[in-house]
Amino acid sequence: MSCNRNCVNKKLCSDSNSVDQRLHLDNGLFLNELPQESVNDLNVNTSVLLIEPFYGGSHKQLVDLLTKEIPGCVLHCLPAKKWHWRMRTAALWFSQNIPHCMKYKVMFVSSVLNLAELVALRPDFAQLKKVLYFHENQLIYPVRKQQDRDFQYGYNQILSCLVADVVVFNSSFNMESFLSSISSFLKLMPDFRPKGLDQLIRPKCKVLYFPLMGGEQMGGSSSAEQEIVHEVPAGEINEENLLVDTNGEKIVKLNRNSPHPETESDMSKPLHIVWAHRWEHDKGPDLFFHTLYQLADQNLEFKVSVIGETFSEVPEIFEEAFSCIREHIVHWGYQQSRQEYVNVLKNADVAVSTAEHEFFGVSMLESVQYGCYPICPNKLVYPEIFPAEYLYSTPQQLAKKLRYFCKNPRHVRTHKVMVDWRQFLWEKLKDQFIELLSPADKESNDSESC
Repeated sequence: MSCNRNCVNKKLCSDSNSVDQRLHLDNGLFLNELPQESVNDLNVNTSVLLIEPFYGGSHKQLVDLLTKEIPGCVLHCLPAKKWHWRMRTAALWFSQNIPHCMKYKVMFVSSVLNLAELVALRPDFAQLKKVLYFHENQLIYPVRKQQDRDFQYGYNQILSCLVADVVVFNSSFNMESFLSSISSFLKLMPDFRPKGLDQLIRPKCKVLYFPLMGGEQMGGSSSAEQEIVHEVPAGEINEENLLVDTNGEKIVKLNRNSPHPETESDMSKPLHIVWAHRWEHDKGPDLFFHTLYQLADQNLEFKVSVIGETFSEVPEIFEEAFSCIREHIVHWGYQQSRQEYVNVLKNADVAVSTAEHEFFGVSMLESVQYGCYPICPNKLVYPEIFPAEYLYSTPQQLAKKLRYFCKNPRHVRTHKVMVDWRQFLWEKLKDQFIELLSPADKESNDSESC
């Protein structure tokens, strides 16, 4: 079967009988780990056109999952590099490089793409059911000065909404912040401002949370099967709450989503903090590292893993932090495989977000899924998902929480996190995505060919 995945470097597409075939770009930025059988032949059962101009991070995770789990999907994508230019120019590139195919019934695109431009350049796409998915929105993207805001990014997303048939957001915060900001955003225009666009767009909108992968999507047992069944309320560990393993060592019956119980000696090990976000300014690395500097200056014991994707420009604070807290570092940098990433989360105690720009927070929910205690800002999307216990409102509150946990790591390791992450599992959301990607016209035309 020939590969129909429209990569930037077409010469990489070749015939292969290998189920584990992988496609690489020459620059090494793009890796497709989908089984070959999940990439459908253009002449067999093709109905859904997936387009992702920024194939990285959660954007990659979502379209890979859809391609693998929902029959009939064909993915066209560009590497996750220079998102500013992807928003400006990807539509023209895709218009020239996506083959014409009359079998497509549905188009699913992320909001990085200027859908209005693409449909204008490719009139054959106009008849498709057009689904626009917002991982983030540009109307409230944080900028240091208002004059630094590029008006075109947000304007393009508004136009895309007007062209789309269905507009999907990954959280209520994302949807409401976008819709409520349209009018004020358009006031940046000097004159001839359109009116009532939010009222035109809102009826098309819905919230469909980003799906977390369970064990089935990772090729193993489900995360629920890995949980500890013994539960002990925080602060109530005593001799009655201990088991003895085959080596005679005492094991605490944990009340958390940890894959294994820990020995009594493990309970006193230094707190392990994980920061699993893109290495960019909008994720607030300055606040995170300066908080760690305070902990180190107070001679508190802790370990830290700083993971997440990096791009061409990395904030200077990362180099500074690596030098300042080097003796505390366990993992530093992007984890090359999904399993490596999950293993870091499983071995950490506390996951911290210091984000200034977040519309769902995949890594924080995944951290909870694999046993971490979450600490998040009391803003953005986080109050929608996390109870108040796990939120902080000031840098001082963040430092206070971490200081306490450094002194009392046992509290974290015996705490049952009260976040219902299971509601976000793919198994729970799959039917909604299948319905979303179902053609508006249920009648199929098998006589049509590409």
